[in-house]
Amino acid sequence: MNDEGYMDVALDLAKSVQGQTSPNPPVGAVIVKDGSIVGIGAHLQAGSAHAEVHALEMAGDKAYNASIYVTLEPCSHYGKTPPCADAIIKSGIKRVIIATVDRNPKVAGKGIEKLQKANITVDTGVGNEKAEELYGPFFHYAASQTPYVTLKSATSLDGKTATITGESKWITGEKARLDVHHYRHENDAILVGVNTVIADDPKLTTRLPNGGRNPLRIILDTHLRTPQEAKMVTDGEAETWIFVANGVSQDKINFFTTNTDARVIQLETETIEIDPVLRYLGREGIMTLYVEGGSGVNGSFLNAKVVQQVITYMAPKLIGGEDAPTSFAGSGIESLKEALQLSIKSVEMLGDDIKIISVPKEVI
Repeated sequence: MNDEGYMDVALDLAKSVQGQTSPNPPVGAVIVKDGSIVGIGAHLQAGSAHAEVHALEMAGDKAYNASIYVTLEPCSHYGKTPPCADAIIKSGIKRVIIATVDRNPKVAGKGIEKLQKANITVDTGVGNEKAEELYGPFFHYAASQTPYVTLKSATSLDGKTATITGESKWITGEKARLDVHHYRHENDAILVGVNTVIADDPKLTTRLPNGGRNPLRIILDTHLRTPQEAKMVTDGEAETWIFVANGVSQDKINFFTTNTDARVIQLETETIEIDPVLRYLGREGIMTLYVEGGSGVNGSFLNAKVVQQVITYMAPKLIGGEDAPTSFAGSGIESLKEALQLSIKSVEMLGDDIKIISVPKEVI
């Protein structure tokens, strides 16, 4: 197996823990000696040992004069755990292969510099394209201190999210709906508007055949209209935070929090604005946010220009009706040159449905 093959193993290890390491990135490491893998590791959760340490512990004495493949530049600073670069140096590793350099200012080349000063050969860029895609959310969070936002919608072929009577279950098929649960598992938080809560009473939990991690659930609710009996605030399956505007009285907030398990966060504005919501989530260590809202919520995120990824599921159905809801509401734009320009990253079939992943051109 060549360098790319070993790095693919490390990347697979990193992907296997995607969604459970925030606000840290998912990292995989593989130690190779004399053509054999002698140690593997992945960072399992924030505050625990990093991938390199797990791999070194597995390799033991075999790490001496071996090579280690790491998906992200080893850290060089003390955080909740000691620097991984120091552990690599101490082990006697002779070569370090890194998929991508860390853009976190605390690391950003310092780990590589420390390794090179210890006369260890360092090669970068092996598997870089795959690593850049994997670490897009982490790099965004490190630079902005706000979550990486993925906006999801499910529509008919003519762009409708429901019929004229509001019927929307189910526009897409079972495979597309299952795919949504994988994203719930991988994201730190999932967000909807209060109208979705009132209309559908969703749980917004992860339901995968082999289980999965439930994300933090977020409701945007200007006037605190969320029913106290709603599943999201009574089922105890995951935390629920509700953002409200400054017009909600403290007595109403206190009564709600006394009778439910939800946290209510009051903004300083008369309406729910997206930027302060994202800044709050960033301060709380929320690195990735999955938006499953209705057209009003989607329109707010679009107007705020804070979307990093768009996932669209399209069913081969025609619904019609000029008043049937579409993915985005709000005032819209007046000129095409003001439209959010997207680049399509992938298109695939999920059963009878089409899944399109696209990103704003400026984030490529």
